[in-house]
Amino acid sequence: MSRGVAILGSTGSIGRSTLAVLDRHPDRFHVVALAANRNAAELQAQCDRYRPDLCVLVDETIANGHAAASGWRTGRNALIEAATHPDVDIVLNAVVGAAGLEASLAALTAGKRLALANKESLVAAGPVVLEAARAGGGELVPVDSEHSAILQCLKENTTRDVERLVLTASGGPFRAIRAEDLQNVTPAQALRHPTWDMGAKITIDSATLVNKALEVIEAHFLFGVDYDHIDVVVHPQSIIHSMVEFIDGSVLAQLGFPTMEMPILYALTYPERIADDGPRRFDPVAAGQLTFETVDTQRFPAFGLGIEAGRAGGTMPAVFNAANEVAVTRFLAGELPFPEIASVIEETMQSHDVRAADSLETILAVDHEARVHAREVLIRRC
Repeated sequence: MSRGVAILGSTGSIGRSTLAVLDRHPDRFHVVALAANRNAAELQAQCDRYRPDLCVLVDETIANGHAAASGWRTGRNALIEAATHPDVDIVLNAVVGAAGLEASLAALTAGKRLALANKESLVAAGPVVLEAARAGGGELVPVDSEHSAILQCLKENTTRDVERLVLTASGGPFRAIRAEDLQNVTPAQALRHPTWDMGAKITIDSATLVNKALEVIEAHFLFGVDYDHIDVVVHPQSIIHSMVEFIDGSVLAQLGFPTMEMPILYALTYPERIADDGPRRFDPVAAGQLTFETVDTQRFPAFGLGIEAGRAGGTMPAVFNAANEVAVTRFLAGELPFPEIASVIEETMQSHDVRAADSLETILAVDHEARVHAREVLIRRC
């Protein structure tokens, strides 16, 4: 039986990759809803091709009369409408940033499978997201390649069998650059990722290693493993996507050439596997030498701040995430030096008194407060 899919963030890199996967399996999946933030032209092309029941353009300032003429829905409430559509079985949430949180909660509360590519949902509101899944009967399946790898390595094993999780990081475009040269790197340089093709915000997060800190926090909530048993290692080739070490000393790893289509497909079919002829097949000889390095927390202090936020718990991860989003926006605009991203995050975190992350209202209020404070920090620094 064909399963209905809603793709939130359909015009981004994950959204386009998801559509490529669905194209190869029309007997198993069909598109029910597509949602984009601002890219009306590409959304129009997608809606013309897939003829979904619902098309959503979130940014109402972009929509103007176009959305009304096309029969689209607009605004944040329409995003939730897509996530809870009665004909949707799977919601793939690839919305960038904290803006994807409410849709994640709505999908889980409605009992949907949430294929989560929006890591900020779990980072900012992990306890709230897990409670929504429990109360609504929804299913949370990760899309990130690192967490998909861990899920595949765990299989029938429980976390009681796990000694530690090892997430791999590419190291980003500045892995080998001298620390003193980071002051002068440009957004264009930061956007040239050596192994992955991703959206702008995620690519900058990879350059600062914020992305890996977010993934550590996400892994903590997804798999129920404490921070003392989650490690990160730099693996420049991006062939091993994560490893799981078990209590008997055995280590399992998931390998593959860098592509998001494989973890997307697994999130759609989990726990089954289906034949697929899309991504490049793995060839050990072509993969070449695999190397590993420790994370340089002195060169990339934002990574350490993220781990600190995760350990602090409560609302601190939401503050870390919000401050980072504000700082990255200013860096991409050419208004903030690259190393200052971490400085803005640190000063914003220092100003925050941690509270329990026990409701959506609390998370949204803290997110707003952190953004306001981060902008005040930027005013002083820029």
